[in-house]
Amino acid sequence: MHSLAALAEFVDTAAKMATEIPQLTDTMELGIDDAYAVQAMSVARRLARGERRVGMKMGLTSRAKMAQVGVSEVIWGRLTDAMRVEEGGVIRMGAYVHPRVEPEIAFLMKAPLAGEVSNAEALAAVAAVAPALEIIDSRYKNFKFALADVIADNSSSSGFVLGNWAKPDTAFGNLGIILEADGRPVQVGSSAAILGHPIRSLVAAARMVARAGERLEPGDIVLAGGATAAHPLAAGMAVRATFQTLGSVGFSVAAA
Repeated sequence: MHSLAALAEFVDTAAKMATEIPQLTDTMELGIDDAYAVQAMSVARRLARGERRVGMKMGLTSRAKMAQVGVSEVIWGRLTDAMRVEEGGVIRMGAYVHPRVEPEIAFLMKAPLAGEVSNAEALAAVAAVAPALEIIDSRYKNFKFALADVIADNSSSSGFVLGNWAKPDTAFGNLGIILEADGRPVQVGSSAAILGHPIRSLVAAARMVARAGERLEPGDIVLAGGATAAHPLAAGMAVRATFQTLGSVGFSVAAA
């Protein structure tokens, strides 16, 4: 299993069947460009099965996390309609391998965006912002992986939940956030943890999709990246994140 197409089938099957796989980089050298190629081909398999692309997610948007893994650039993954979870809905633990959740800011695009843009240009392309939760899930054994492994596995993106949309001129640069599990605070943070301001994540998103020959389209959803550390999910858990001035968003976890 050395071709990129074979690797794409490998990680896609693991995600579809919720099964653990060994790190790709344990047995081969996998560069970042090849890892993104694997991601693109893996998601293309989902689209061929009838899923629809609805946007993208950003990852490693914390300066501390970037330093921790030794990178100077954020990463990104793709979102499909099958990954969306209704606000207040229920997910099944059986559909994931190592599911965790993190609070994020979501953008809804009203205009195309790609390439090198300023903060102001990025914001001008936004129709609305919302509180969001991203469900991340690495399929790799023991939750152990290198950067290329993560990227190939769609940057660990597995699901997302959106709260109510607010006007784009709503202040969202430094909002207090409390992530609760079963009514108990498990993470506390600020939207400023996302590259200092979430709009910088959208600027990075425009730059990175352009490198892949793509662009953000009107109607696309962009998840700006985790504002706190991710919290492990467990069967029976009720999750809710409350964002200062933006409201809250949540879901529940079932066993099967």
